Amino acid sequence: MLFRKLRDLSVSSLGLGCMGMSEFYGPTNDEESIATIHRFLDLGGNFIDTADMYGPFKNEVLVGKAIAGRRADVVLATKFGNERGADGSFKGVNGRPEYVRAACDASLQRLGVDYIDLYYQHRVDRNVPIEETWGALKELVEAGKVRHLGISEASATTIERANAVHPITAVQSEWSLWTREIETNGVLAKVRELGIGFVPYSPLGRGFLTGVVTSLDSLAADDRRRTYPRFNDENFARNYAIVDAVKLIADRLIITPAQLALAWVLAQGNDVVPIPGTRKISRLEENLGSLEITLTEREIRELDEVAPVGVAHGERYPDMSTVNV
Repeated sequence: MLFRKLRDLSVSSLGLGCMGMSEFYGPTNDEESIATIHRFLDLGGNFIDTADMYGPFKNEVLVGKAIAGRRADVVLATKFGNERGADGSFKGVNGRPEYVRAACDASLQRLGVDYIDLYYQHRVDRNVPIEETWGALKELVEAGKVRHLGISEASATTIERANAVHPITAVQSEWSLWTREIETNGVLAKVRELGIGFVPYSPLGRGFLTGVVTSLDSLAADDRRRTYPRFNDENFARNYAIVDAVKLIADRLIITPAQLALAWVLAQGNDVVPIPGTRKISRLEENLGSLEITLTEREIRELDEVAPVGVAHGERYPDMSTVNV
């Protein structure tokens, strides 16, 4: 396993996103998911990503069960800020200091750990100054409950303001061949100016770039992707042209489209650590194969040509009001 640094935090070059193990992407199987986490650790991976709102709450419990007895092998990342009720209802974004403290304590209990390696603000609360939220986060670091801090889907300005309160170790935002806005909206430039690591989530375009999702009918009835504009009937066929182009290049290189898409993200810099999610060991092993691929400058240019910034049709979410704040 290769390793990279998010600022001063050493992690496996590919992480494991655990969200889909508990919610959003159709039927789940805890036993299968735990086996996949164990396989990831057995192969030398250490960077595991979860959040309190996944499930809700179930994913942290699942991850805690999977890493029990192996805490020293894990760099554990979780998040707060998307507040949900036990019934699954979404209460909104919450960045109030008292909520930050309570959410951290609850996550520690569910995960069954004494500290969190990397604690992200999942979304920025427009109604709470970022300095107040990060003041509470700084206190958590000083108390030893959290070792490193991160922020997700924040604007360049917000990143700079938060970093002034306490150094940010990682910024997590969506980045893939069909989601490249961070390259032009100032976020990537600000992250690199400040020496912060970058963690792309959905580096496979929520599975779209693998070529496995061939139509909406291939998704479970309760799969949340059915509600995303890029997956709707109007945009699906147009977006699939990206997949066809990626497939042609992957076939020529004798690798899978997923491996090519991940290799492209990995090629963006040694400060970049993608966290593709999967419930299956076979997909995990396929994803890890991307670490053995070194794309040439010509191949990277070719991918840039078939998937330039803004290539995807449709917004990333039905409601974009909580991203890039």
